[in-house]
Amino acid sequence: MRHNYDLIVFDWDGTLMDSTAHITRSIQAACADLGLPVPERERASHVIGLKLSDALRYACPTLPTERYEEMVDAFRVHYRATEGQITLFDGVRESLAALKASGVFLAVATGNSRAGLNRLLEATGLGELFDATRTVDECPSKPHPAMLLSLTEQLGVETARTLMVGDTTHDLLMAREARTHAVGVTYGAHPRPQLEACGPLALFDRYRDLSAWLHPNA
Repeated sequence: MRHNYDLIVFDWDGTLMDSTAHITRSIQAACADLGLPVPERERASHVIGLKLSDALRYACPTLPTERYEEMVDAFRVHYRATEGQITLFDGVRESLAALKASGVFLAVATGNSRAGLNRLLEATGLGELFDATRTVDECPSKPHPAMLLSLTEQLGVETARTLMVGDTTHDLLMAREARTHAVGVTYGAHPRPQLEACGPLALFDRYRDLSAWLHPNA
């Protein structure tokens, strides 16, 4: 069977897992704990997908350098307190299994830490479906192209035969820098106009719409 793509790379938060609001609230709560100005939802959600240090630096610009570790700890306390309640978007498990069965390589490129992603892969039972994963512990933060380039190199796939799927401009700009194809989803962290400006092949308002496009086009 000839595929349009040999490798499909997924972002995690806001693309496969419905975690955008949870991350946003955790950032806001951590700022409140430290007595810092609480960022508006749009500013807090804009940083999703970035390395945690870069994300908190943008969301909390008044954060003193000497309090950075305190901020990270506060965020993690709030995030992990209810992490187990976060769920995958409807249809994710079935869709990934079908894509895997079709012979396409599947991978993850995420702003999560390695420990965080491993914890989520185990909790969701999706780990066995992915041929490779990259986090900010192994590569520079998005939109730097290193995650995608590292994945294509490991799996022996040309960038022209690779598709990136994400919910943020960070994902789409990473794909542009890596010279891969990209599609976006509008149900995550960044609004449609910002995603459209990055020139994706298509945008989808629900995961099921993305899945319906992926299967005949993959």
